[in-house]
Amino acid sequence: MAFPLSWDFQQLWGRGMGLAQGWLEGAQQCPSPNCNDRPEGEQISLLVIHNISLPPGEFGGANVRDFFCNSLDCDAHPYFDQLRDMRVSAHLLIDRHGQPTQFVSFADRAWHAGQSCFDGRDDCNDYSIGIELEGTDDEAYTDAQYHRLAQVTRILMMEYPAISRQRIVGHSELSPGRKTDPGAAFDWAQYRKLIRGVEPGT
Repeated sequence: MAFPLSWDFQQLWGRGMGLAQGWLEGAQQCPSPNCNDRPEGEQISLLVIHNISLPPGEFGGANVRDFFCNSLDCDAHPYFDQLRDMRVSAHLLIDRHGQPTQFVSFADRAWHAGQSCFDGRDDCNDYSIGIELEGTDDEAYTDAQYHRLAQVTRILMMEYPAISRQRIVGHSELSPGRKTDPGAAFDWAQYRKLIRGVEPGT
């Protein structure tokens, strides 16, 4: 289902969504241990968009949630064996229906970007927020995901004004050659239209 770009997000997703101590009101909360404090005085200034599906290309179920919370049954599928010792989590996951699950407070340092560099600075986890879209590099994301992502982006840009439109990037930009997400299937033009107007002159 497609929605017009002028659609009121409050009408679409319900009233009252905002942030409370770094947690997105209205999102399912599933706290992950894969996080820590940001460096003292660090400014949140980067938004990183990822994708994930476990196993790759299979949607739905609890595998991603369990992976981020270190409770994935790594014997349940051959692909999971390579994840056995990994300890990672994004801040937020948006599923194919646009429903958000939050694992780490935006105020905290989630372990989502790994070895990374942006604008000359390494260790992007220190100053970034990571959002996962349930998906793959080459399968179209849903309208519900774009609208939810845009809604959350607007909230984050208001809360953390150092996140400018130029500082919203894909994981692939931080780790070229190592990461490819969110991939060619992600429609940056559609997404940027949805967040137009958050900054003066946009």
